[in-house]
Amino acid sequence: MQVYLVRRLFLIIPILIGLSLITFTISRIVPGDPVGLAAGPQATPEIRERLAAELGMDKSLPEQYINYMAGLLRGDFGESLYTRRQVADDLRTFIPATLELTLAAIIFASAIGIPMGIISALYQNKLPDHSARILSLFFVSFPAFWLAMIFQTQFGVNWDLAPVSGRFPRLDIPPNQITGLLTVDSLLALDFASFGRALEHLWLPALVLSFGALASITRITRASMLEALNNDSVKTERAIGIPWRVIVLKYVLRNAFIATLTIISLEFGWLMAGAVLVESIFDWPGLGLYLVESSLRLDFQPIMGITMMYGIIFSLVNILTDVAYGIIDPRIRYG
Repeated sequence: MQVYLVRRLFLIIPILIGLSLITFTISRIVPGDPVGLAAGPQATPEIRERLAAELGMDKSLPEQYINYMAGLLRGDFGESLYTRRQVADDLRTFIPATLELTLAAIIFASAIGIPMGIISALYQNKLPDHSARILSLFFVSFPAFWLAMIFQTQFGVNWDLAPVSGRFPRLDIPPNQITGLLTVDSLLALDFASFGRALEHLWLPALVLSFGALASITRITRASMLEALNNDSVKTERAIGIPWRVIVLKYVLRNAFIATLTIISLEFGWLMAGAVLVESIFDWPGLGLYLVESSLRLDFQPIMGITMMYGIIFSLVNILTDVAYGIIDPRIRYG
């Protein structure tokens, strides 16, 4: 296991190098003048040249890329052209909000989608199965931004069941930052009032973000359950008199959950990326909102930093998923 994990960690390096090369190339060929935008419309050519030299953008593209990679090795993601803050500091500020939103969404999707998929498979071609498939089709068909606006209007404005923006009441003092996840930090501090306020802001955007993943998890769970139920070993176990409940809980679910775990890990990565629109609509101060604002300003350093961070998180999630395979099914061996 240790050798396998070390090898997988080393495999992240070429992935990140390729990702950095792609994002760097795109940032340099996109039309626009980021230095001019950072300097302002009243800046003289001398000021622009000085700013370009200060940011290293007066050098050749290979030199710029080498300097960028050297900075990454030191943990330096560069400096924002617009805010003049270190991108690494901004990432540390915004990552917890996106992680909290994504984790809540994947918990929603798994808690609803897995039981729906199991029930759908156990009652194949019956009312529960048809209902689950129709709901899955509904959730995957509508775009997240449309659902976000509908839910925001209905639950937040008309029914006043949730705040329509932000992560915490603006006039309240949030709990002391330990993990950066407000719900977790408030529980660690035993501040249940803050936990309630954080949860009140979290549940609606997380629910909206979870719908696409919920549909995928339901479909994959149903398909893997049906495959496991039709396995010859299950038929043999039924023939020798093993109770149906034991067969489902001990054998079928374990075999079916491997595919479900795979789709959950993939959906986690997609939710991180898909949070951009939901964060923008709900004014959620995470990486998605930061990415949108940076894109509108042609501020490429934050864009490249966010892309690299997504790549790191997605790679680590895949490694953790592989480890979970072995925990769920000890028969799996790592080569």
